[in-house]
Amino acid sequence: MSQTKPPVGASGSPTTQTAGAKPAATTHRPFLRPSRLLKNTPHEKLHPAVLAEAERRASSVQLRIADAITAFAGSMNFVYLHIVLFAVWMLVFEKSPWPTLTLIVSLEAIFLSTFVMIGQNRQAAFQQAKADHDYTAQEKLLEENTDLTRTIHQLTREMHERMLGTPTPTPATPTPEAPHS
Repeated sequence: MSQTKPPVGASGSPTTQTAGAKPAATTHRPFLRPSRLLKNTPHEKLHPAVLAEAERRASSVQLRIADAITAFAGSMNFVYLHIVLFAVWMLVFEKSPWPTLTLIVSLEAIFLSTFVMIGQNRQAAFQQAKADHDYTAQEKLLEENTDLTRTIHQLTREMHERMLGTPTPTPATPTPEAPHS
């Protein structure tokens, strides 16, 4: 029997959807435009690192422009527009071998590759921020769990002493060894 994974939302937690319900229009490509992510998603549902990165990107005009271009260049509308433009150019404006069209396409490829790298840098920055946040949260939980374990151990020893009237031997706590020279 195969199990299917539930859809995952922007915060990394599973999302629920009722049977037969259509997904919301904003779930099509929610991560491509941080300003839309901030506007259309309740902030409490976002991972803190996602929220911080989206706010940082939405506050900069240059980053908003780069996000808009990247979002459009990664869509099928971009492909359809280019099919039409190239066909019209080849049939109407210039005859074979299309030197001007070749120049335009080459320049466009240079700019689009730059936007791809901007998108990769954005993703890397987001992943690093998320990893840093997750590490900090994990370390805090580890410290809390260690404190709770120590408290439980102490309470257990005290209960043992009260019930049996004898002190419980305390196991020797290993101390970190000094580095050998």
